[in-house]
Amino acid sequence: MDYVWATFLVLTLFAGWLLTLFSLPGNWLMVGVAALYAWLIPADSPGQLEWGWVVGLLVLALLGEALELLAGALGAKSGGGSKRGMVLAVLGSVVGSIAGAFIGVPIPIVGSIVAAVLFAALGALGGAMLGEHWKGRPLEESWKVGQGAFWGRLLGTVAKISIATTMVILTVVGIFWPS
Repeated sequence: MDYVWATFLVLTLFAGWLLTLFSLPGNWLMVGVAALYAWLIPADSPGQLEWGWVVGLLVLALLGEALELLAGALGAKSGGGSKRGMVLAVLGSVVGSIAGAFIGVPIPIVGSIVAAVLFAALGALGGAMLGEHWKGRPLEESWKVGQGAFWGRLLGTVAKISIATTMVILTVVGIFWPS
């Protein structure tokens, strides 16, 4: 087994997982790096990642995107938000997740992760409310749109991070315990 490449792959998988946590395309990084690894490591080598695993990761990444999109769309639809509110909800979500990771919450070991997810949802709420207020909607309507953005972002992020976690586990299993 080429431990250097396997270590690089595992570290990159964790980096991809962290990117997903911050609403960035980490799942796609995982698929790309797994495909590169499968292409670089010969088929008869120990630690080879078979192409079937890569296709499985691709399907999981697509599922993660679909779940996140569905949750976000249902959240936005439930609130009746405008395009401006949705765009600001996305921006607020990214800013919130980064701020949450730095601020953290007082939970041992996973406090920064929980805060990143929670603050992303709060950022979506704030961004959506700002966008709706900017459009001239009253506070009650803005709050309703913000709540939809909050729950859509929260559920979408949890679904996508769950998929990312599954992708990391399956890839490590595929390398170290081949079929």
